[in-house]
Amino acid sequence: MSGSEPAWSRGDRAKAAAKLVVGWVALLWLLEVVDVVSGHALDSLGIMPRRASELVDIVPAAFIHFGFAHVAANSVPLLVMGFLAALGGLRRFAVLCLVIIVADGFGVWLVAPDHTNTAGASGLIFGLFGFLLVSGFVERRPLGVVVGLLIGAVWGTSILLGLSPLQTGVSWQAHLIGLATGVATAFWFRRRPAEVRAIQG
Repeated sequence: MSGSEPAWSRGDRAKAAAKLVVGWVALLWLLEVVDVVSGHALDSLGIMPRRASELVDIVPAAFIHFGFAHVAANSVPLLVMGFLAALGGLRRFAVLCLVIIVADGFGVWLVAPDHTNTAGASGLIFGLFGFLLVSGFVERRPLGVVVGLLIGAVWGTSILLGLSPLQTGVSWQAHLIGLATGVATAFWFRRRPAEVRAIQG
């Protein structure tokens, strides 16, 4: 017998993933309520490029939004893509999100136009999109490929529009960096087939 704890069932994993992403999105809405009540005091947690003092805002900026419409636009894709990504394991999901948020935030800090303030979960969403889009192909999992194709079909057009530099008031830089990071993490986090062990009968 093995002394390790029993693996979670698919149902347990799905429930945990759902609770995590629902809690995450609820936190975004709560923070926006606090922001509005405080006279938008939290908006200062966005990223203003190439200021050393702004490096501490790289992670908080992913949780701050500029109005309820901004939160609403990010809520559904974060719920769906976050849930699908979290099904692969909560620890893996946490590391995945942290990598995307940090890489995206630092990239925005480096390349965003002067006199701008960038905040919101869309960089993470673009990263999760990139991860889900290619991870099934990278890991050669048929179900993952199907998920990637469905995600691409549902949000592909919106993602392409979000990458356009022609949009005003939207950080296409954050979207592009997030997407590239998500694709890169799909290769970095790919699961390799378990080694075959010889067992004597």
